[in-house]
Amino acid sequence: MRQQLEAFINYLVIERQMSANTAAAYRNDLNQYLTTLEREGISSPEEVTRHHIVLHIESLLQAQKSRATVRRSTSSIRSFHQFLVERQIVRHDPSRHLDLPKPDKKLPVVWSQTDIVRLLDSVVGNDPLVRRDAAMLELLYGTGMRVSELLQLTLNDLQLELGYLSCLGKGNKTRIIPISQTAIDSVTVYLDLARNSLGGQQTDYVFLNSRGDRLSRQGFWKMIKRRAKEAGIEKEITPHVLRHSFATHLLENGADLRVVQEMLGHADLSTTQMYTHVNKARLHDVYKNHHPRA
Repeated sequence: MRQQLEAFINYLVIERQMSANTAAAYRNDLNQYLTTLEREGISSPEEVTRHHIVLHIESLLQAQKSRATVRRSTSSIRSFHQFLVERQIVRHDPSRHLDLPKPDKKLPVVWSQTDIVRLLDSVVGNDPLVRRDAAMLELLYGTGMRVSELLQLTLNDLQLELGYLSCLGKGNKTRIIPISQTAIDSVTVYLDLARNSLGGQQTDYVFLNSRGDRLSRQGFWKMIKRRAKEAGIEKEITPHVLRHSFATHLLENGADLRVVQEMLGHADLSTTQMYTHVNKARLHDVYKNHHPRA
């Protein structure tokens, strides 16, 4: 079954054109699933029944995995078995009609406009890494890009003189995003005065680490946590806090929902609509904290 797993991962990467991160998530989920099957004495996909899948899902829940993790794992298992049927490796799909666990109703982490400005204004200095960090943070908040999209940017993707960039998102779909003048100015300073100091002559990637390689997600995550701490912001932080704040602040200031959907690269409008729930939750908090009879 491990060989079938490798064939499935190759299918995701080559035919479905999934990103390396997504393919790695599928591999991790399915490796755990196959380990459960092996413990149950299952050596062939033909032997798998619905009972074995439910057993694995229950083991994840007993291990106190989040509902999001269990949903993703269940989805990975369903996709794997559908692949086996389509390739005629097995005749029956034991995951058919298997329901996904209901998702947690957790709203995205959003900072206030005051905290965002506080963060952005705190990153100042002439050091190349400081200029890089300032440019990344301004660009994320100014465009709403995903962190992975930001780190994949190349020089050819930037059209700063025209005020936009080209972004390769999920499903290898390209979208055009306008850039604020503040972000344009910050990125221009980084390109002109800092990038070459980080080894920019050796690569087309825009944002580099101190060794001249493309900055990793882990590197970005460490950077934003450090910058938030230096700015004196103690709130919860996630890699996508600037993306979530970008969308929420646009809607708070009257932006059209479908325009925000386009800029975020959401395939489904319902995904963008979660930011309207964030607005309602924030409105309730303001009312509760400030109304004398609340």
